[in-house]
Amino acid sequence: MPELPEVETVRRGLDRYTLDRAITGTEVLLPRSIAHPDTPDEFSFGLQHTKIQTWHRRGKYLFAQLVSTDTQQAAGWLGVHLRMTGQLLWVESHTDLHKHTRVRLFLGKDWEIRFVDQRTFGQMWWIPPSRQPEQVMTGMGKLGPEPFDPAFSLEYFTAKLQKSQRNIKTVILDQTLVAGLGNIYADEALFMSKIHPSTPAGNLTISQIKLLRESAINVLQTSIEQGGTTFSNYLNVQGTNGNYGGMAWVYNRTKEPCRVCQTPIVKIRLGGRGTHYCPECQILVES
Repeated sequence: MPELPEVETVRRGLDRYTLDRAITGTEVLLPRSIAHPDTPDEFSFGLQHTKIQTWHRRGKYLFAQLVSTDTQQAAGWLGVHLRMTGQLLWVESHTDLHKHTRVRLFLGKDWEIRFVDQRTFGQMWWIPPSRQPEQVMTGMGKLGPEPFDPAFSLEYFTAKLQKSQRNIKTVILDQTLVAGLGNIYADEALFMSKIHPSTPAGNLTISQIKLLRESAINVLQTSIEQGGTTFSNYLNVQGTNGNYGGMAWVYNRTKEPCRVCQTPIVKIRLGGRGTHYCPECQILVES
C-alpha cells in the first residue's frame, strides 16, 4: 500500500506535469472506482471545462484544486485515494491500455492521467466548489497532524503515547495520531530508535519518544528523496519504481543480516500487520 512518501512523490509528479492543463474528457471503466458523485456521468460532468491549478496531499489522500477554463473561478476538487494497489500514471494517449485501468482523464489530445488499480479498493471523487474536500472525503477529516507539521510536536506525541498500553507499532500506525505513517516506515523508525515493536507505548521514556519522533520524520524525508519504496505495485507517475527499498534497515528483510549487528532480521505479526525488527538492536525490556 502506498504510504506518505509514495503519495507525496506522486503529488510532486502530478504537479510537474499536469498543472494548468484542461481536462478535455474522461472515461470511467469501473464505475465503483468513483466514490462521489453518485454516478460516473456526474463525475465526468463535474470535471468538464476545468483545469488543474495545484495538487495537495493530506496523509495518503491526494486532491487537486480545479478552476474553470472559461471563468478561472473555483470549480471544485478532484480527489484520489490509491488504497492498496492504486497508481496514477501520466502517459501518452496512444499508450496501450493496462488491463487494470479504471479511470482515464484526458488532458488535451496527447496526454492523460490513468488510474490503474488491480485490487479495485482505490477511489476518486469530484467535489463541487461549495464543499471542502474533507467534507466529502470523510476519512481525511479524522487524520492526525502531518509528520512535518509543527503540530506533531514532542509534547503532542508524548501526551498521546503515554496514554496507551498498546504496543508501540500498532499505536504509531493509528492515522488519527499521525497522518501517513504506515507499515514500512513504522518498522524503519522503530529500528532507528532501537525500540522493540511490542513495547507498550506508555512504557517509553521521554528520550525514546523524542528519538522515535525524529526517526519517523527522518525516514519519511529520506524515502521522499528516494522516490518512495517499491515492494509490489507502487510506481510514480512516470511508471518508475521507488528506490528506498534497497536502503531499508529491516522492512522486507526477513532472515537477512541486520545492517548494524549482522543478526538475522525477524518478522512477527502485531495488530494483524507484518512487523520486522532486529532482536539484538531492538531488545524488549520487560516492565
